[in-house]
This record gives sequence, structure tokens and C-alpha cells, in this order.
Amino acid sequence: MFRKSKIFLIIIFCSDALATDMGISRLIDIPSSRMDADGLLRLSHSKQKIADITNFTYQATPWLQTNFRYTIFNPDNKIRRTIYEASDRIDGLNDRSYGIKLRLIKEGQNIPEISIGAQDIIGTGAWSSEYIVVSKKLNNLDFTLGMGWGRLAERSSFSNPLKNINDNFSIRKKSGGKRGGELRSNSFFRGDQIGLFGGFSYYYPKLNIRLIAEYNSDSYSRERYFGTINDSSPYSYGIEWRGSEGSSFMLSHQQGNQLGISFSSSIDSKEQGKIPKIDPFYSSLDGAFKAKPQKTLNFDKWYDRLFHDMEKSGLLLRKAKLIPNDSQAIIEFSNLRYNMSADSVKRVLTLSQLHLPRNIRNINLIINEAGIRAMTLRYFRSNSSKSFVKASENYSNITILPPREIKKSSNHTDLFRTLNIDMNLATKFQFFDPDKPLKSQIFLKINTIFNLTDNWNLHGSFAVNLKNNFDLNRDPNSYLPFVRTDINKYLVEGDSGIDSLFFERRGSISENTHYRLYAGILELMYSGIGAEFIIKPFKSRLAYGSTVNFLNKRGYKRDFELDHYKVATGYLSLYYATPFYNYDLALHFGSYLAKDKGSTIEVRRSFDNGFSIGAFATFTNVSSADFGEGSFDKGIYFKIPFDSISKGSSKSSLSTLIRPIQRDGGQFLHNFRGKLWHDLRRVRYDSFGNNKKRMIPK
Repeated sequence: MFRKSKIFLIIIFCSDALATDMGISRLIDIPSSRMDADGLLRLSHSKQKIADITNFTYQATPWLQTNFRYTIFNPDNKIRRTIYEASDRIDGLNDRSYGIKLRLIKEGQNIPEISIGAQDIIGTGAWSSEYIVVSKKLNNLDFTLGMGWGRLAERSSFSNPLKNINDNFSIRKKSGGKRGGELRSNSFFRGDQIGLFGGFSYYYPKLNIRLIAEYNSDSYSRERYFGTINDSSPYSYGIEWRGSEGSSFMLSHQQGNQLGISFSSSIDSKEQGKIPKIDPFYSSLDGAFKAKPQKTLNFDKWYDRLFHDMEKSGLLLRKAKLIPNDSQAIIEFSNLRYNMSADSVKRVLTLSQLHLPRNIRNINLIINEAGIRAMTLRYFRSNSSKSFVKASENYSNITILPPREIKKSSNHTDLFRTLNIDMNLATKFQFFDPDKPLKSQIFLKINTIFNLTDNWNLHGSFAVNLKNNFDLNRDPNSYLPFVRTDINKYLVEGDSGIDSLFFERRGSISENTHYRLYAGILELMYSGIGAEFIIKPFKSRLAYGSTVNFLNKRGYKRDFELDHYKVATGYLSLYYATPFYNYDLALHFGSYLAKDKGSTIEVRRSFDNGFSIGAFATFTNVSSADFGEGSFDKGIYFKIPFDSISKGSSKSSLSTLIRPIQRDGGQFLHNFRGKLWHDLRRVRYDSFGNNKKRMIPK
């Protein structure tokens, strides 16, 4: 139950680590050198007089911590503004920024941990600072001492030693750009002075609390200038309680004049789920009277018996072929339920052990992922009886091979004209609007998939509005065609309607070349036709893709009406599965929805458990002035598998794309670029190679 509430916190943005006001691991406001556990995703929220702050913090590697922060400065002021709007000396800034921290030296018995970091590296510059910080543990005491630039040099300061290297280090230029969102490299570690900060914490394990005291070299001159606070003491104190599974809660007295409260929730993105248990069902071995099979099934045939048990297990048996002379069977199947593909293989092998003729020694499994043959797994059946092998069986019994096609299959499942419908409550969120930081819609979502043939499907998604607080108070305010900035018109005038309704065909030209074709209402704002191709050589870390779309903007009511705006988009893509920490890189070059041209870089960390997190940035021939606030398109992405919060197993997940601000430059069609690469991630060679132990039938 607690894990469900924790995911709920992440979904609604309410907010093990030392989660505090600024997201990056620290004491209260000052940074420490500490890192979270590798792969930890943490959401935290804090409230105090000067600002309400929401943080996403991700431990990107064991030595690199990243952070996205959203700040509502002076939350008591109801008049909100962007960085470039005029102000009457009353702070009302809604700020979005990114931070980073790098560990230089890991703590040892006689050496401290040393880290270097920067706040607001891309943003308005409102939190602009850099620091070098040292931390050392002595039993339950943890001491921190650091020196800082920018905001962290406003008190207890002395001359910047980097001036001795170059005089330019004495000049700290205003950062963020006129529109915000620019990399402020011209201000890193610059300024005439640097400041000293420090503090300590004491952990009391019996009560599971930390007592914290700190000295902050940030004097909050910006907030004093705007009159949010009159004065600021460097001393702050706090007490933090840590709950189970990565939750925390803190009360603090800060800057000598205000109380603060913060809380956080976290999830381990690397955590491998347990092998799922299958709900009990009557097997075909129990006989037709108990199993109650479909009328078309004949339990006298091994294929029909296997089909029944696979269907009950969340698997689709597509076709098969027995080759008695070679003592082998070839089975093509699709995984409909299991989050980890290795678990689906284990289940198929277990059921094959029960139903295949005893003379079959080699079982070849062709894994069909959403219509694409992605991989072949060969299993040597050392025990052909209905008893199962021991867990210690040699993993070399499983061999990973390129995908193949069954020629002249002896058995085939007729998939023509099957209709699948599911309904559930769904939400849409819009964050960071200066007038209303959180807008949302609750609606009934109806999804349908109509299987026309083995390769052709009709996909539909329909929304029935239940509650909606989106509005049209802010105009698009864009120099470019309104390809995304008028999104709220679709959510207000078309609060109920068609989200998508399109035909799709997926298939393979060869074992390395795959494609998808599609036509219809493709997403909330666009209809059209298009195609995507990917060349993905077996075992290669490189893949090559291309996408082309011919689109027509939809009418605002989300029916079949079309707008006058037409555009063709196209991209050439290069993908690389790095050998480092499960990171994938993607580069896309092409033409975007506003007819601008440029490139997008994606960095995404994906795990075999289905969890994925990453960031992207797009640079086109649109100037920062024409682009508007934010200067260029960028954002973060994460996908959390439902498998991590449910008892069973599911391929469903919560996917969220977060942009600091929605503009028109660098925009692309959602789910219609690079989708084949990401869809095939769970059936990649390394995903099976890393999990052979999970695939052995038992």
C-alpha cells in the first residue's frame, strides 16, 4: 500500500536520501558532497516564505547527480511573471532551472568525500551558484565544509583564487539570457569573491531522525531586494525524519526569520522485480471440462493445449513448426503481460516442457514484439519429461540468435478481426504556467485495438471529460506557427473527443530492417500519414532510423475536422546503446512541425525492469528571440513500470514528458519518431544476455 502512495506522490508532483529544499543532496540549503544510491529518482517539495520549491533529483551514475527545480518565488504574491516581464519590485517569478553535482573523490577511512557542482546551469540565473564541497563522517556525525561562487559568495567571502589564473574570473556576467534557458557557461566559477559555508548533521538511529545545523553563505540579497524578507541570518536548524522506502519529512528554522517544511519520496529505478507469480488457472492438462477452452481448440493436439495455457498466462502463441528429424520445435510468440521479457521466455519454456513431444530436444523461440520479429532464443531441452530442471542448470543451454521467420508453419493462430477494449481513469497535467502552476484534467480513457490481420491493426483512443481546469487565459504569444502553443484550445474546446484513431502496420523487411506504416488521426493535434524505418544489426550497439510524416493540424473540438495548417516532417536518426550505465544516445536531424530545421539529442537511461529516464534538447534555425522564453526546446522524460507497484506483472507504465515551457520551435509528432528503437529496447540482445538466469524453466 505504501508503494502505491509513493508512486501517487510522484504522479501528482507533491512531493532515501537527504532530501531538502534544493533537491541536490545537502543539509538544509547548503550542498554537501553526498550522493544518493545509483539510479535513485527522488521527488521533493519544500515550503517557506521566500519560495515554494519542487525538485526532481536523479542519481545518473554513482558519481553524478542531476536536478530539475521549479521555484515559485514569494508564493504569497498572486501576481506571477516570467523573467522578462516588468516588475514593480515585488517578486513574482516562477522559475525553472537545472543543476548538477559531480563527485571527485569518494570518502575513505582517512580521506573526505569531495564534490563539485553548479546550480541553475540552464535557467534564468535566479539560483546561479557553483561550489566545491567536502564531507566527512565520524560515527553518526557528518560534517560539511565548502566554498561557493555566485549566490554562495554573498557573505563570509574572500578573494576568488581563480583570478590568479586569469583576470576574467573576477567578472561574473548576468546569466540565463534575455529569455532564460541558456547555458550560463560565461559565469561558471566567476566573481570577485567566494564564500565559505558549512554545517553538520547527527543521525539518531533509534528514532530514525537527523538533527541538522548549517551556516549559509547565501545572504538572499535578491529576496531582500524584492522585500520578500527584511533580513537573513546565516544560521539554520532542522530535524528530519526518514520513513520506510525512501520517504522523508523535515521541519526547519531558516535564515533566522522563517519556518520551513519539506518532504520527499523516492523510487529505485534499478530495482529488479521478483519473478511474477501467475494467478492459478485450469490447465489444458486438467481436461476440457475444467479448463473450459475456446470451442475452436482441440486438447488432443499439443499446439491447442499450449495455446490455451499460454493465453491464460498472458502470452500469444502465433505459430509453430515441429521438425522431428532434427528433434526441434520453432515457436513464435508475443509477450502481452510480462514487464521483463526474460520472464515471458521462462513461462513459454515452462509450458513447452509440459506440452511438446518428448523427442523434441531443441526449442527455438522467436520473440515477436508488437508485430516485429526481434530475437530468437534457442533452448537445449536436457530433460524432456514433464518434471522440471533444477535452478542450477547451466545457462549455456540458452543461446541468443538473430530473428528468423518460420517458413511453412505447421500450426498457425488466426488473429483476424479480434477486438480488444479497455477503459480506465486517466489524467493530463500541465505544469509551470506562471498564472496557474498546475492545470489538470481527469477523464475516462477508452483504448481499442482491432486486429485486422497479422500485421495490420486499428488503434483508437477516446477521452470522456470528468473534471477539467484548463483555461485560455494565456495567448500562444509566438512568432512561429502555433504548432503546440495553442494546446489548451484542444483541452478546453475539445475536452472530450478523439485522441487518436489510426491504422498501423508493423513488419520486417529483413532480420535487421523493420518498419511501421500508419495513417489516420495520429495524436491530439495532428492527423496524417507516415512511415518509420530502423536498421538494427544483430548484437550491434548502433542502429539507424528514418521517419517521414505528412500532417494536417486538427480542429480544436477533437473530432474529424481539420485545420488549414499542413506540414511535412522528416528525420534521419542515429542510435547508440552505450556500454556505460545502461545509457542510450540518439541523434535526430530533420524538419520539425513549425517547418524549422535542426537536430535533437536524446540521452536516456533504460533498465531491463522497464524503468527509463532521460533528457533531450533540440536546436533549430529558429533564433532564441523568435523561440521565446526558454531559448530552445528541452525537457526530461521518465517511464515508471506499473509492475513496480502491483503484485502481478504488467507491461503498462506511467510515461511523462516534462518541458520547462511549451513553445513552437523544435516540436515533433508525439510517439512517431524513434518509437521503434524504444519499443524494441526490452527485447534487445543485452536484455536477454543479462537475464539468462531468469529464463531457465523451473
